[in-house]
Amino acid sequence: MTTRLFQIPARTDYVEEVYKVLVDAICDGSLGPGARLTQEEIAEQLSVSRSPVLQALRLLKKDGLVQDAPGRGVVVAPLDVQWLGNLYEVRGTLDSLAAKLAATRRAQLDPSLVVRGRESSRKGNIPAMIDADMEFHFAIYAASGNPLIGETARVHWVHLRRVMGATLQASSQRASIWDEHATIAAAIESGDVKRAMSMSESHTRRANLHLVDELGIALSGETSSVFGKMHQAEEIPT
Repeated sequence: MTTRLFQIPARTDYVEEVYKVLVDAICDGSLGPGARLTQEEIAEQLSVSRSPVLQALRLLKKDGLVQDAPGRGVVVAPLDVQWLGNLYEVRGTLDSLAAKLAATRRAQLDPSLVVRGRESSRKGNIPAMIDADMEFHFAIYAASGNPLIGETARVHWVHLRRVMGATLQASSQRASIWDEHATIAAAIESGDVKRAMSMSESHTRRANLHLVDELGIALSGETSSVFGKMHQAEEIPT
């Protein structure tokens, strides 16, 4: 692992912090598919003991973000385009339901969500773009009045963050994305249930086509390099 991670401020329980640092690095591409992670190196870079690192790696493995490597340690899991397509189908169903319930309640979303999203897109700030997108959709989940929607979606968004980060590294975000967000918000606020659901479904479908298709193109050109990293990782003594 050659990526430089930022040290964590001193405190008693580091598991959550170590987990977050590693998730962020995986999602923004700093730790790409095949990158090898060992307890010793992570603990040294973050200035923590091995115990919270081990627990954080177990959480990452449970989430499907890392997998066992030959010998010691783990590697960042590859991106599976077909699996991500399935994930977007689930997301589409949840988003449509959330939009329906929010529109039924004529919920008013914070206008600054779209403003911040447009600004991050204009600046090309990838982490901010991803955060803004998440904030908008979770605002709809909250506005639905059904807390189970957000709780269910949260499990999948770590993977959505990862694919968004991977594709945005190589291509620009769709210029129309925040226009679509604004239209969805307007439909919800006006109580137009049918339009809110329809726009939410088409938005997710287009996001799927753009992000997953872009990722497929990127992976087809990087397959050899990913396998090269995996092969190289097997030869590194730990």
